[in-house]
Amino acid sequence: MKKWYIIAILTLVTAVILSGCGAKNNSNNAGSEAGNSSDATTYVFGTDAAYAPMEYMDKDKITGFDIEFIDAVMDEAGLKHEVKNTGWDGMLVGVEKATELQAGISSISITDERKQTYDYSMPYFESINVIMVKEGSDIKSALDLKDKKVAVQTGTTADTLMTEIMGNSNTDLKKFDSNAVALLELDQGGADAVVADIAIVRDYIKNNPDKKYVEVSDTTNFTPEYYGILYPKGSELKAKLDPAIKTVIENGKYAELYKKWFGEEPNTANLLK
Repeated sequence: MKKWYIIAILTLVTAVILSGCGAKNNSNNAGSEAGNSSDATTYVFGTDAAYAPMEYMDKDKITGFDIEFIDAVMDEAGLKHEVKNTGWDGMLVGVEKATELQAGISSISITDERKQTYDYSMPYFESINVIMVKEGSDIKSALDLKDKKVAVQTGTTADTLMTEIMGNSNTDLKKFDSNAVALLELDQGGADAVVADIAIVRDYIKNNPDKKYVEVSDTTNFTPEYYGILYPKGSELKAKLDPAIKTVIENGKYAELYKKWFGEEPNTANLLK
C-alpha cells in the first residue's frame, strides 16, 4: 500500500513538471511574437496643425485630410506611425536633422529649393494659391496686390510668390508664423488680402459666411503645385511609402477621403504621371 502510494505521488509530480515545461514553452513563443511586433519602428511625422482642413487641432486631437491620408498610407504599408504638432519651422528643422522626426506632412509644396535640403514622396495632392478678399474689392489678380497690404504665412509658396511680385523689402507684405494669424490680420483690417492655398481659403470662406469674403483666382501668376511627404535626405521611407501612396490613390481610398473633406471628386491624373 505504501509502495503504491509513493509511485502514485511520483507519477503526479512528473506530470506536473512536464505540464509546467509545456506551459513555459508556449509562453516563450507568445512573448517572442509580441516582442517582434513591439520592436517595429514607429515613424514620427511632424505637422503644423493650423491649416484647416488639411491639418488642424480639434480639441486635443490632430485631424484633417493630411492626417487621415497618412493613416491610410501607413496602414497600406504595414508601418506604425504617430503625428506630432511641431509647428511649421519645428517640422522643417526636425525633418532636416532627422533626430526626433522621420518625416513631415503638412500641405508641403514640392519645390526645387526645398529639394536641395529634403527628399519628397511622390505627389499626393494638387493645389494652387489663391487670393482672399472682401466682397466688392477691386483686387482681380495677383498684380493688383503690388500696392496693397497682403498677409501670408512665412516660408510658404505664397510667401515666395508675393515676395517676387511685391519686392523683398516691401513692408506691406506681412509675413506671419501661421495662416491663422494671417487670416486674423485680414479680419482686423490690417491687410487688404490673404494669399494662401486654395483648400485653406475655401474652408475659411465656407466656415465664415458672415465675413463676406470671396476667392480670387489668378492662374497666370499662380500655377498649380503639388504636396509631398517631406523626408530627410536619403530616407528609407520614400521607397516604402511611394508604392503605398500609389495604391491608396488607385484603390479608391484617396477619393473617399477627398470627398469627405472637400465635397467633390479629386482629379488624380497629374498625381500618377
